[in-house]
Amino acid sequence: KSTAVVSGLFPKVVRDRIFPTEQRDREDNGRATNTKNRLQTFLSAKDDKASPVQSSHDSPIAELFAETTVMFADIAGFTAWCSVREPTAVFSLLEALYGSFDRIAHRRGVFKVETIGDSYVAVAGLPDVRPDHALVMAKFARDCRSEMKLVTSRLGRVLGPDTAELEIRIGLNSGPVTAGVLRGDRSRFQLFGDTVNTAARMESTGIVSKIQVSENTAALLKIAGKEHWLHKREGKVAAKGKGSVQTYFVEPSNHATSEANESTSSEKKTDEKTSKLVEWNVGILTRWIQKIVAHDRARERAPATKTPQDGGGTMETVHFETGATVLEEVADVLELPAFDPNLSHNQEGGGDAQALDKEVQTQLHDFVSIIAKLYKTNSFHNFEHASHCTMSVSKLLSRIDPTYGITSDPLTQLGCIFAALIHDVDHQGVTNAQLLAENSPLVDKYKKSMAEQNSVDISWNLFMEPQFEDLRDAICSTPTDMARFRQVVVNAVMATDVLDQDLKALRNERWNKAFAEGKPLDESATTSANRKATIVIEHLIQASDVSHTMQHWYIFTKWNERLFVELYHAFKNGRSAKNPADFWYEGELSFFDNYVIPLAKKLRDCGVFGVSSDEYLSYAIKNRQEWEQCGRDVVESMIQKLETTVSKEASPKPLVDETRLASSASSSDASEQAVGSD
Repeated sequence: KSTAVVSGLFPKVVRDRIFPTEQRDREDNGRATNTKNRLQTFLSAKDDKASPVQSSHDSPIAELFAETTVMFADIAGFTAWCSVREPTAVFSLLEALYGSFDRIAHRRGVFKVETIGDSYVAVAGLPDVRPDHALVMAKFARDCRSEMKLVTSRLGRVLGPDTAELEIRIGLNSGPVTAGVLRGDRSRFQLFGDTVNTAARMESTGIVSKIQVSENTAALLKIAGKEHWLHKREGKVAAKGKGSVQTYFVEPSNHATSEANESTSSEKKTDEKTSKLVEWNVGILTRWIQKIVAHDRARERAPATKTPQDGGGTMETVHFETGATVLEEVADVLELPAFDPNLSHNQEGGGDAQALDKEVQTQLHDFVSIIAKLYKTNSFHNFEHASHCTMSVSKLLSRIDPTYGITSDPLTQLGCIFAALIHDVDHQGVTNAQLLAENSPLVDKYKKSMAEQNSVDISWNLFMEPQFEDLRDAICSTPTDMARFRQVVVNAVMATDVLDQDLKALRNERWNKAFAEGKPLDESATTSANRKATIVIEHLIQASDVSHTMQHWYIFTKWNERLFVELYHAFKNGRSAKNPADFWYEGELSFFDNYVIPLAKKLRDCGVFGVSSDEYLSYAIKNRQEWEQCGRDVVESMIQKLETTVSKEASPKPLVDETRLASSASSSDASEQAVGSD
């Protein structure tokens, strides 16, 4: 009681004189032990009920830990990767990746502090003190880096092959930290102090797939006999709030990968990437075909119950208008089944998805593999671009609302996915205008929209081969379905020819009929809904074909450079009259103003894509602004890269004259040459 009275009446300087030293030490030790016990209790709690609630009688739960090593890890390229995907895909990756990190942390005795977005924060040396904290954390960082490669590679088939291209950047620093619990509605364990800030700087100034450590951590590793793990970084790092600091890269032994082991031929890498793309596309198509099978069974439309109105016969008896070109098949209005809320509900999340027969799966894989080989090795119009387009279509379809019945018809949705996959098959790497100028054999056959019609014919002829009979039957259980499936594919692919002025005028006319305000058309409600659905499908694939312009700046510049390279090679090989270096900056501005942003606004005005339309428009506007500010530098950088490449060739054509950047090409020429959909 006397202790309590004295503690309440006198400040510490007085208490120290009143209490005997031994008694005072017992009091301080008891208070420290109590704080550590409370901290341990919080950290070991498994649910919110165990979280401490702040009261006026409780002191804060906090403690100083003198010897710790803190790790910050960040996924390089994550923001750009997210801009292409659905939120569920983003969380699928993070849950799988950080779940793996958590298991490694538990095994290594490392404490996970928190995740902030795509950053993972962990610490060794608390709550249980351990002198080997730097050594343990270095090994933990190494294990996380290895696990990153395994997880992203495994998820590539589901989340897209570029998932495997994601890399991790890690930073470590050692020193004292203040650790404690910030109490409130959602109590959180937090670390504070200069050690934490420096660890964050080690990560942010690091290099992807490298573990960068401070001099503090490096010194502890040397003491632990691991100096051979350390590689001094050339030059000092400018760290915010720290000035210039010397850092090290740490490579724990037995896990270092030699350059010889990493080196593989570019051809092998290309084959591996194509294989991953094939697997991912097969996975996407499989899920939609499963929905079709479930849809057909729900409607009792299995082959054994075909009715006369279905057309009867087998798939081989389906014929389309003889002598008609693909372009002539384009329908003003697609006929879609009426929206069925019950079927739409059953399809959400693939709840009623039916497993495909093994033969169907085999044929699907073979079909996609052959399609991949039919794509040429262009820089832009290649199988990877088709896969990127497929991903965007899939994303937009997942956001579309049931207004026009598209969501309750998996066959229509698969038609959109199929069109995205095949829309640039056998693309020659030049525009239709160039094919016309060269008097290509395709001109005699198609007259216009040569590239698009050729892609449809090649892909459809392959699809109708006898070897894919089971695949066709799984997709289209009746000849009527087959005809309807083709109609969606034809309309969607032909919509990607955005340079043909006649087709553009027809699309604008259809848009005005469907969505423009004014006197309604004298047509049934069903026809009106189908007209709008047709426009939605066409704009969906148009946006997906140039989706890189409506995604993160990194995605935009990656594909923009590939298109630039493709057109430059066409110019160099005498297949284009214009050097893209002469007009690229102005051309992209014109492309944004006259096509991309108006298209993004139409996605919004369709009123069926939800927040995705806002997302696409926002990115389009931001990318346009960014391009206006630094596009000239981007173009200059692309030119320098190409100059480095062609300098090894004998007497290469000059990329650009000295006055290129000072002069502007006309906006009409620039717009024509900059479009990447043709």
